[in-house]
Amino acid sequence: MNDLSQTASLDNYGIHIETEGEFAGWRTWRRDNFETHSGPFYHQVDENGRVRCAFRVAKKHLNGSGNVHGGCFMTFADYCLFALAKSELQGSGVTVGFSCEFLDAAREGELVECDGEVTRAGGSLIFLRGTLRADTRILLTFSGTIKRVKRKAVDASAS
Repeated sequence: MNDLSQTASLDNYGIHIETEGEFAGWRTWRRDNFETHSGPFYHQVDENGRVRCAFRVAKKHLNGSGNVHGGCFMTFADYCLFALAKSELQGSGVTVGFSCEFLDAAREGELVECDGEVTRAGGSLIFLRGTLRADTRILLTFSGTIKRVKRKAVDASAS
């Protein structure tokens, strides 16, 4: 995995742009310790505004049978929820609902990609769905809900 010295900071949300390797030009979050440890996972926005997410399967992503662990797929899909919702979210959020269907396995070395969409964005909730694929094989379908979170002001006199 690239270390932070090989990425250029993009903004205050911990987004970095990879500058080397297969994912040069792709974005990744570095603020989430679990995703950083589990990934690396990446996303980019194409010229049509479509968000794509991807990761290359490494040995650390595998279960005892040599397939991508279901928890890895779910972690990546949760990452994808936030990448897909970024333009609607415009700040912080938390996953409040998530469901998925496991359809096929992925093996070491394969490129797992996600495409998806926001199906509805309301005042506080954003609903999404997506599909994980390796080449033309559908691996997992998912849907989720993100709740926008407003940061509370800290009262200095309360401490």
